[in-house]
Amino acid sequence: MRLVIQCVEHAEVETDNEIVGKIGKGFLVFAGICEKDTRETADRMIEKMLKLRIFEDENGKTNLNLSAVGGEILLVSQFTLYADCRKGNRPSFVKAGSPQHAEELYEYMISKCGELTGKRPQTGRFGALMKVHLTNNGPFTMLMDSEELGY
Repeated sequence: MRLVIQCVEHAEVETDNEIVGKIGKGFLVFAGICEKDTRETADRMIEKMLKLRIFEDENGKTNLNLSAVGGEILLVSQFTLYADCRKGNRPSFVKAGSPQHAEELYEYMISKCGELTGKRPQTGRFGALMKVHLTNNGPFTMLMDSEELGY
């Protein structure tokens, strides 16, 4: 599983000329899911993400987590995080999870984030062509990869 986490002042996702998800201060999270990812992988990644101390405290140090700043989550599925560009000029996406597996795990992630934060995250629309608008704070953008973390 790969998560691209961006600290944002606000973010929204639009599809078919409709805003389907919108947040203020918090995390815009792009989630890439591969076939070997499980609910356990998702649990560990979400727990790690929620504990990240990457918001500034009163001294300007990145020392606060999402909960401490009353932040929200906008969770967007993005299979292109598993693009393989090693050969040729057209990326291969064979490492991405099947649509059925990815959607099932994405829905689980939505539920789990809601359970752990007490507030259901805003979302994109799985499988849709989306436009994402954001104001990145920092900018502060991180990549979490479950393989690198040993999950």
